[in-house]
Amino acid sequence: MPSINSPSGALPARFRRERLLIVGCGDVGQRVARDLRGRMQLVALTSSADRVAALRTAGIRPLVGNLDDRATLRRLAGLATRVLHLAPPARDGGAAWWRDQRTVSLAQALRLRSLPSALVYGSTSGVYGDCGGARVSETRGVRPDTPRSHRRVDAERAVRWFGRSTGVRTSILRIPGIYAPDRENGTPRGRLERGTPVLRREDDVYTSHIHADDLARACMAALFRGRPQRVVHASDDTELRMGDYFDLAADLYGMSRPLRVARDEAERQLPLQLLSFMGESRRLDNTRLKRELRVRLEHPTVHTGLLPAPG
Repeated sequence: MPSINSPSGALPARFRRERLLIVGCGDVGQRVARDLRGRMQLVALTSSADRVAALRTAGIRPLVGNLDDRATLRRLAGLATRVLHLAPPARDGGAAWWRDQRTVSLAQALRLRSLPSALVYGSTSGVYGDCGGARVSETRGVRPDTPRSHRRVDAERAVRWFGRSTGVRTSILRIPGIYAPDRENGTPRGRLERGTPVLRREDDVYTSHIHADDLARACMAALFRGRPQRVVHASDDTELRMGDYFDLAADLYGMSRPLRVARDEAERQLPLQLLSFMGESRRLDNTRLKRELRVRLEHPTVHTGLLPAPG
């Protein structure tokens, strides 16, 4: 299998015939493709014809289709030996606002012909809701409290049912905040420049993080090493409150630390989407990531990951 921690590692001959389908080939999907290019056949589903040329340049075969249009997904049947599903649910679920019809449609398309050996789904740690700052393992029950996290829970159910009913080995990665200096809006720098306030310490929440490159490694490890129907936290070792995270970034970038405000003041100043992240506090346990998937984090904490690579 590919060397997860050394992308230049040799790939055994039996894997050279494998084909990976990436559904939702954004920043993380492209990082996965970069590390596997030349060692697996790579295919990406895209709903935008404008992305076809860029995907081809990246060594990825583009396949135009739309998760919101089931008829366009028939070509996915029997196409790949492994599937990485990173596409988010629709922004608006409509009348059935808690459903993720996209994942359901993908699973139905994959059933039409020979099945893949593995499916990895990128979910979110938001499915837990607010945990009061507690350390959370994958055995904790989900308590989604936003429409988007309800849709993620529904997607997880669809992935699990697909695995149980077909025998396909499915893995669910619950992902916290993704960051990287070379990712669009991938660091707190923009918020620091805008002077966006953070919560005072007594009101602040714990947040978890993962560097985009380490998340790509986690995705690859799950594709080959994931246990059947298993949930894994794709999180680093950092345990920081949100305000401390922004203070650290400000110090690293030589910028002014953000203003600290009480929660009621933040509710008057900040948009609802940002406030939703300030209403959930938890610390993710990443033991399974290290022991089961055997991922060695290049950036165990944000202290090194927030800095651009030298040179």
